[in-house]
Amino acid sequence: MPANPKYLTQSKWQRFAKITAAILGGYLVSISFHLALASWFNKANIIITMAFSGFILWVALMIVAFLAKNGWKIWLVYLGLSLLFTGLMYLGQTYNPITK
Repeated sequence: MPANPKYLTQSKWQRFAKITAAILGGYLVSISFHLALASWFNKANIIITMAFSGFILWVALMIVAFLAKNGWKIWLVYLGLSLLFTGLMYLGQTYNPITK
């Protein structure tokens, strides 16, 4: 049974924003989150865990992007989260430098 057209996104720009936010934005948030964790905790454990949890988080963020009403707002949220996690990564590397 096909989807009811009244529930589908009519604007091509909104559709484009949701698709790109789901794929690219979700990936950016997922990777920046795990890298921020790796800068504060054991790097090897986080990177190994990222092989599995990264894909799960990415798919969850894809679903959230398609559930949102406005694709540009979800892009704004994803970019904000990526910047937040990048800042945490910077602070983590500042306070916990790699020393060998």
